[in-house]
Amino acid sequence: MVGIRRFSPGKLFAYLALAVGSVVMAFPFVWMLLSSFKSLREIFRFSFWPQAWTLANYQEVLLNTQFPRWFMNSLIVAGISTVSVLFFCSLVGYTLTKLRFPGKNFVFLLILSTLMIPTEMLVIPWYVMSTEYGWVNTFWGIAFPGLIPAFGVFLMRQFFQSLPRDLFDAGRVDGVSEFGLYWRVGLPLVGPGLAALAIFNFVGNWNAFLWPLIVAKSPSMRTIPVGVALFSGEAGTAWNLIMASAALAVIPVLIVFFIFQRQIIEGVVLTGVKG
Repeated sequence: MVGIRRFSPGKLFAYLALAVGSVVMAFPFVWMLLSSFKSLREIFRFSFWPQAWTLANYQEVLLNTQFPRWFMNSLIVAGISTVSVLFFCSLVGYTLTKLRFPGKNFVFLLILSTLMIPTEMLVIPWYVMSTEYGWVNTFWGIAFPGLIPAFGVFLMRQFFQSLPRDLFDAGRVDGVSEFGLYWRVGLPLVGPGLAALAIFNFVGNWNAFLWPLIVAKSPSMRTIPVGVALFSGEAGTAWNLIMASAALAVIPVLIVFFIFQRQIIEGVVLTGVKG
């Protein structure tokens, strides 16, 4: 006879808290999606379901604004940054764990100390550098501050630190170069960390606003967050266009998450237990 499963009060409370938290987190996204199919007048009526569904907002955004260009700019900047972060942060993480050299721990602490510097304090030197080297209003100028973030170095160091040193020593005995050990031995073993780092970095650059706002001068070089902000001005705010733009902007992030969600969750879990 199969026993009846009983729920303790603590477990029941936990399920209720998770359900409430899920609704609270999902409600803004659902509201945004539904509002993208409403007219501007209907949005201000604060009705949940659209009374008259319309695609006019998406047509306006895609055909009569520079949103497709902004979308492509965001893809290029986020793509450049993500590729750079995956290569250089993993390479630095490997170097700080598997190579022996004086001052290794000091270098790591120096890298970590940059996390305490607010981004707002770095904007001025970044802009002066961009002006001196002609990077203003270029893809490189938008992307270069996030090419090798300290968080990425820390994350990859934690993953490489968990790999046994004997594995790499055996490769050195067999005559494998250090870069070969990093590329052919180390990287395949830290796949979850690379996946998690790629998603964190891609989403961060996709949503970046302050630095692209400063360095992108022409409308054709703006990214999605900066471009969508133009829909709000002194004459009013086009909430219908903002909602449609936000719904389109979230598509790449959702696609990447659903494809790599297993690696993301595994990477986050492993990050919490390493070190």
